[in-house]
Amino acid sequence: MPAATVTPDTLPDLGMLARARAALRRADAWMAAPLSAQQVVLRLSLYLVVAANWPLWLQVARIGGAPSLYLRSVAALAVLIVCGMVAILAFTAWTRGMKPVWWLVVLVAGLAQYYMLTYRIAMDPGMAANVLGTDAREVSDLLGPRLVLAVLAVLLLPTWWLLRVRILPMRPLRQAGRNAAMLFVALAVAAATVALTSRDLAPLMRNHPQLRYLMNPLASLYSTTLAVVRPVFARTRVLVPMSQGAALGATYAAGARPLLFVLVVGETARADHFGTNGYARDTTPELARRQVLSWRQVRSCGTSTLASLPCMFSPLGKSAFESRQDDHENLLDVAQAAGLAVLWLDNQSGCKGVCDRVPHAGAADGLAPEARKRLCDGGECSDEAMLEGLDERLAALPAAQRERGVLLVLHQMGSHGPAYYKRSAAATKRFLPECRTEVLADCAHGELVNAYDNSIAATDAFLGRTIDWLQGQSARYDTGMLYLSDHGESLGEYGLFLHGVPYSLAPDVQKHVPMLAWLDNALARRQGLPVECLRAGADTPLTHDNMYHTVLGALDVRSPTYQPALDAFASCKKSSSKQALALTQ
Repeated sequence: MPAATVTPDTLPDLGMLARARAALRRADAWMAAPLSAQQVVLRLSLYLVVAANWPLWLQVARIGGAPSLYLRSVAALAVLIVCGMVAILAFTAWTRGMKPVWWLVVLVAGLAQYYMLTYRIAMDPGMAANVLGTDAREVSDLLGPRLVLAVLAVLLLPTWWLLRVRILPMRPLRQAGRNAAMLFVALAVAAATVALTSRDLAPLMRNHPQLRYLMNPLASLYSTTLAVVRPVFARTRVLVPMSQGAALGATYAAGARPLLFVLVVGETARADHFGTNGYARDTTPELARRQVLSWRQVRSCGTSTLASLPCMFSPLGKSAFESRQDDHENLLDVAQAAGLAVLWLDNQSGCKGVCDRVPHAGAADGLAPEARKRLCDGGECSDEAMLEGLDERLAALPAAQRERGVLLVLHQMGSHGPAYYKRSAAATKRFLPECRTEVLADCAHGELVNAYDNSIAATDAFLGRTIDWLQGQSARYDTGMLYLSDHGESLGEYGLFLHGVPYSLAPDVQKHVPMLAWLDNALARRQGLPVECLRAGADTPLTHDNMYHTVLGALDVRSPTYQPALDAFASCKKSSSKQALALTQ
């Protein structure tokens, strides 16, 4: 085989290759240069300010003003972040064993920056608690090649450096002294920066408090630590009984039929995307066909499942619930204490403690292999799985309680994002094309809305099937259903996606939720509820505070905690419970 010939044309390529190799050798030599642990901490902090704080810098620029104004704020915030990181990492500035810790800090910063840029979220303690409460199924929806590339862009250079750098040895006492000095200097510089720039920073942080939770990775480390440590050091909560005095009302007199009531807890549903609330698209044809009642002005307790779910089942109301010092029994405890059978079925990441004292199961629990294969794809079940084998599930409840009545709670997967396209079956998608990536900002707004609306249409079909199942039970039970979503969702409005923004800052679309009801004729007569009256109250302002009392009223459960003024049905009820009972006979 003839030897390769070197021609003048190839010499520039060989020269460029040689120069590249020489540059890599110089870079590697710089990376391997010995440093003290304190120098490593300082350089790492400077790197993170530049490489992992783009959400903060972009948000400061969006707020407005001339560059000469906001660049001063950027400079001040950069100094504060460096000082904060140096102060935190001063506790890790030791010779041995700290490289994995430093690497993990960079990893956290890379992950936080990706999610803040992609979904326009802020890493406040509530968001950190949501992350810690997320299950593997929900995490899988957030993963993708874009995430890997974004994190590698932040992680690659410091990984190379940390692998190569040699930490200079130092006596422990001297090292502790230098760490203390570094901590003192960092705090002093931070204090001086605040004092010198307060004229710019004070109004900026006061008017835009979310900026403090974009300081990366300070916000992530602070919020995650707070979410983990706060429950550990919190005093032991006492379970305050709320079910004392609970009893069944007059409509359960001898000879009355048992009651079967389904409470559907929706997920991530926006009221303004329900056709029953006047949305331009017909996303709820099944509910319209069944003539459900729909309240159009309902606000949630929180902007995440973790915040809303325990609150909406509590008798305390939003304000008292958020300021409580102890845990309290909830709606399910009261219904069970009154003598009803209670069952919670979950197709989400758990009931957040609401169902701990009543029978509960997951959507996939006990499913036959054929049903599991049909309804549970890739470890995630469709909401339809909760309707499989319901007769058998009810039959397994205590007979004495079941003969009085059943409260069945179905906790949906609903419209949980960002993978909205996974929440509807391919054969049922009516709004196309749809967004099929977890990076929602990459999709055209119309495609994102299509995917979300398909998920609402899937909820419509699920609720329609639930009503059909209830009608099938009408030979034995008086039946009814209430649906209420836990929170709404941002679909790009104001540059925001998903949910979980602090309540005081959250846009209305994250708090405006749908609430629907369906009652069969027997239950409406039993409770003395004229349908015309109920429909006339469709625009009555309601909140999650109303759910507890509305369900107790629909179940005719008497309790000292029941407040008629918060029962959405109360104003339409017949004044005499005896008259209501007579109507059932």
